Amino acid sequence: MAERRMFAKTIIDSDAFLEMPQSTQLLYFHLSMRADDDGFINNPKSIMRNVGCKEDDIRILAGKKFIIPFESGVVVIKHWRIHNYIQKDRYHETKYKSEKASLDLDENGAYTKCIQGVSNMDTQVRLELGKDRIGEDNKETPDKPAKSPKHKHGEYAHVLLTSDEYLKLCDEWGESETLRMIKTLDEGIETKGYKYKNHNLAIRNWKRNEGKNGKTYSKPLRDLSNGYTLPEGMDEMPGEGR
Repeated sequence: MAERRMFAKTIIDSDAFLEMPQSTQLLYFHLSMRADDDGFINNPKSIMRNVGCKEDDIRILAGKKFIIPFESGVVVIKHWRIHNYIQKDRYHETKYKSEKASLDLDENGAYTKCIQGVSNMDTQVRLELGKDRIGEDNKETPDKPAKSPKHKHGEYAHVLLTSDEYLKLCDEWGESETLRMIKTLDEGIETKGYKYKNHNLAIRNWKRNEGKNGKTYSKPLRDLSNGYTLPEGMDEMPGEGR
């Protein structure tokens, strides 16, 4: 396997890449440096832990299409062929031939999933990397489609969001702001023991009311009928009942 790796400036200078959190960019470089000669990595979780990154970072890379995950836990750098050209006398084919066989190259030379190889993972970004299945309710039956799995977010892993929910928040607010809101919610659950039925709605309501009042509350703003409490001294949600 070659010891040197290259990076195409057209990829790492793009807005899509530079708008990602620095920790996500860092993980991309480390994954790329450790990939085999076809761009495959079989231990992304170990690399993630060794460089101090979190599962949020690898989910962003998958959601933004900088890596392609497989059910086996292996990932591949999508733009590997754009980044690197390895001479035939130095090239060693990947060991992950079944994963490679499920890929095509697009007109730019980037990996893309073959149509016949597309699975639910492509639409739900269902990574085997630290994927958390929530109970038996996620099982698919003929009369009930499978639910999207929820992943743990935040330092204390209290915030539960599906990949679709997380990526939609990132699209609306940007990754940095989404991670800030997740951090706030995660710390509130850890220190205060707050309980939520739906973390996606809790974050959105907190964000909305934060914007109305121009400040961050120490408690989540939710309707009392849903089992949530208002900040101390408040009788109603800001802007409601007026």
